[in-house]
Amino acid sequence: MVKVVTDSVADIPAPTAQELGIAVVPAYVRFGSEEYRDGIDLSTDEFYRRLVGDSNFPATSTPSPAAFAEVYDKLAEETNEIISVHPSAKFGALYDAALLGRDTVKKRSCRIEVIDTLAGIMGQGLIVIAAAQSAQTGASLDEVVEAVRRVIPRVHVRITFDTLEYLRRGGRVGKAQALLGSLLKINSILGIKDGEAYPFGKVRGRAKAIDYLYDFVASFSLISSLAVEHATTPDEAEMLINRLDSLFPKERIYRSKVSPVVGAHVGPHVIAVSVLEGEY
Repeated sequence: MVKVVTDSVADIPAPTAQELGIAVVPAYVRFGSEEYRDGIDLSTDEFYRRLVGDSNFPATSTPSPAAFAEVYDKLAEETNEIISVHPSAKFGALYDAALLGRDTVKKRSCRIEVIDTLAGIMGQGLIVIAAAQSAQTGASLDEVVEAVRRVIPRVHVRITFDTLEYLRRGGRVGKAQALLGSLLKINSILGIKDGEAYPFGKVRGRAKAIDYLYDFVASFSLISSLAVEHATTPDEAEMLINRLDSLFPKERIYRSKVSPVVGAHVGPHVIAVSVLEGEY
C-alpha cells in the first residue's frame, strides 16, 4: 500500500494522522538556545504559552533532509511507494528538504513522489488526508498522485488574527503600523493564493472577523471537507463550528490548532478555516 508522509505544518489532528497511517515529520521551534521538535518535545499549547510569556521571540526551522530520509527509509521497509505532501515551496524550505531527503534513501527500488500543495496549515492537511484516503482504497502511487493533483486547486484557506505585534517582533511590519492596528482593533484576513500568503482584507473587531470566516465558508455551494483551527481560543472555534453546522455537518469538521510555524507570526488569537470544495 502507498504510504503517506507530511510535516507538522499540515496541522493534522494526531488521532486522524494515526487512523490514516500518516507519518508526520516535525518542524523545529527554538526559544533562545533551546530547540524543540514541534508536537514532540513541545506541544502546541506550550508553544503558545511561551510565545506570550517568554522574553525570547521564537524562531522556527525546517527539518533536515536527513530527518525526511530517516522516515522514508523506515517506510521503505514496508512499501515501494511513498507520497510525501508538503506546504508551498514559497513558504520555506520544507518541500526542498523533502526532495533532498528522497535523494538519499537507501532502498533505491522505493519510488517517492514529493508534492508541493501550494497550501499550508489545514489546507495542506485536507490534501494530505485526501491522499491517505485514496491510499487506503488500495490505489497505486500514480492514482494517489492524480487524486492529490485534482484536490489541490479545490482547497481554499482563510485566516484571521487580531494583532500585528508578532509580525512586528519578527520584523515584518513597523512599530507604528502594529500600534495603529491594535488601537483600531483591526483584524487582518489572510488567504493563500498561488502558493503565497495574500491579504484579503481587514475588518474592525473580532466578531466581524468571525463573521467573515463564516461567510467565506457559506460562499461554497458544495463542500467536500472542512477544517476549523485556532491557537488559544477553543470556545471561539467551537462557536464558529456550531454556526457552520447549518452549512456542513459539524461532526465532520476537523478541529485543529495552528502550527507554531504560522503562530509565531500571527499570535495566539489566530483562527482559520480551510475548505475542500466539492466536485460537481
